[in-house]
Amino acid sequence: MRDSARLPPTKRFAATSYSFSVKLKDNSEAATKARPFDALRLVWHDYPGEWFEQDVSGPEEATRRVDTFRSLLSSDVALLLVDGQRLLDNSGEEERYLKSLLTNLRNGLLSLKDELLTDGKPLVQFPRIWMFALSKADLLPGLDVFKFRDLLVDKACDEIDEFRKVLASLVEASDALSVGEDFVLLSSAKFEAGAIEVTERVGLELILPMAAMLPFERHVRWAQAKALPGKVAESLLGGAGNLAAGLIKRKVKLPGPLGLLAGLVSPDVIDEAAQLVGDKLREFNREALAKHENLAATLSGFRLDLDKGEAEQILLRSRR
Repeated sequence: MRDSARLPPTKRFAATSYSFSVKLKDNSEAATKARPFDALRLVWHDYPGEWFEQDVSGPEEATRRVDTFRSLLSSDVALLLVDGQRLLDNSGEEERYLKSLLTNLRNGLLSLKDELLTDGKPLVQFPRIWMFALSKADLLPGLDVFKFRDLLVDKACDEIDEFRKVLASLVEASDALSVGEDFVLLSSAKFEAGAIEVTERVGLELILPMAAMLPFERHVRWAQAKALPGKVAESLLGGAGNLAAGLIKRKVKLPGPLGLLAGLVSPDVIDEAAQLVGDKLREFNREALAKHENLAATLSGFRLDLDKGEAEQILLRSRR
């Protein structure tokens, strides 16, 4: 893209997972021992959209489709990509594309339901945050995240609601499910005739902060609202103590996911981390940077990145 101004070839029906690790470096051995974990790991599961639009070619591909979707179930955040080029192609009649997109997603999930559920029981482990992401956002420079949300609601609100109902039918504790409440603009580059400027990106720098901090913020909020039954809370909040301890620089010995429910990880640690917002968050981040407390600086920086994304009207987070 950068050197030849050519798009990479599409990989139809090819599902690939990409794993990234962000390792933190501190100057002292004491700092390393004090932090609750050594790295942040992001796994991007790329699920081919064609599997929601077309029938599979045979039993081998059908098995691969189900296995690939099962791999997505360990994710915390799902990004539903709305193609900016398709919106342009249907300018003035965007509902034609949006209704088709959401109907295909809904029907695709319904076709997988029996294979995903064991004995028909709802899933505990499941992505609880389903964001709408405008891909190729550079093609629609006049569309900020609020206009993107309003376009979806205006043109396809019924289809969004039906899609949410299908997801809710798959998951235990469906109140702890956010579908179509979060929105983000994404673009991998700025595309012009004869040139692709790969340094002019939109929203990509938010992916790691969203993956790390959105689930933390949302899951804690749901727990405080008592929307999480026991085993769902265990699944969703298992890592919250680690993240909270790293964020507010507490050395907390965590016995595992059940520790939070048994009171072995103080809820005050998680509450304190969740309430670190606004001016308090910015001051905390400045102090962590000055003291070279890299883990606290990184995690608080992620939350500031999300705030910045909202201020630039690239990101819109649910307040629920």
